[in-house]
Amino acid sequence: MGPKLCPKVILEGTRLTHKTDIAFRLNEHPEFVGPRKYRYHSPIVSAEWCALTNQPWGRGLINFLPEEAARAVEAYHTWVRLFELLPYYSWIVDRFHISTRAYQLATHRIEYDLGWLDERLANLGFHLVLCTRRGDSFAAARAERLKVSGKPSQYDDLTVFMQEQETLRMLSGQTRMPRLEVDVSDGDIDAAADRIVAWMRESGGLWAK
Repeated sequence: MGPKLCPKVILEGTRLTHKTDIAFRLNEHPEFVGPRKYRYHSPIVSAEWCALTNQPWGRGLINFLPEEAARAVEAYHTWVRLFELLPYYSWIVDRFHISTRAYQLATHRIEYDLGWLDERLANLGFHLVLCTRRGDSFAAARAERLKVSGKPSQYDDLTVFMQEQETLRMLSGQTRMPRLEVDVSDGDIDAAADRIVAWMRESGGLWAK
C-alpha cells in the first residue's frame, strides 16, 4: 500500500463552468481517491449551499446580506477549524471564500478580508482550481443547463457570469494556495479532472503536508 491519499482542493468559478461535475469526477478518480473495490465517497462541501434561509435559492456563505456577515464569517471559522482537526482526510470544496469575496464586491461593494482563512487553508495543503470558459462558449453552456435547471431565470444575463469570472480570476491571483486555471470550454470533464490530478500529483498535493 502506498502513502495515504488525502488531497484537499477548492474548485472556484462562476456559473456554467462545470465545478460540480468536476468535483464528482474527482471523487471517483483512482489517482485522486485511490482504487475502490466498493463505492463510497469523500465529502464534497460548498459555500454555495443556501443554508441561511429556509427557501430554495436562498442565501448562504456567498450571497449573505451585510447584516448576516458575522454569522457567515463564524461559519467559515467553523469550516476551517474542522479541516484543521481532520487534516488527514480528503476534502473537495465546490466554491468557497473567493466566490464570497467576488459576490460581495459586486453586489454590496464590500470587500471582506478573508486572508486569515486563505492562509489557514494554504497551511493545510489546500490547492485552488479556477474553472473558466471562453466568453463565446457561455451561450451553448446555458442552453445545456436550461434542460435541467429548476430556475432558468438565473441564466438570463450571461454578462454577469463573464464579469464575475474576471473578478474571480483577479481575486484568485491573490491566494496563498497553489493555483491552477482550467478552461472547460470544450466540456471535457474527464480531461479537466485528469489535468487537476496530474498537477496535484506533481506538486505533492495528493498527500498530507
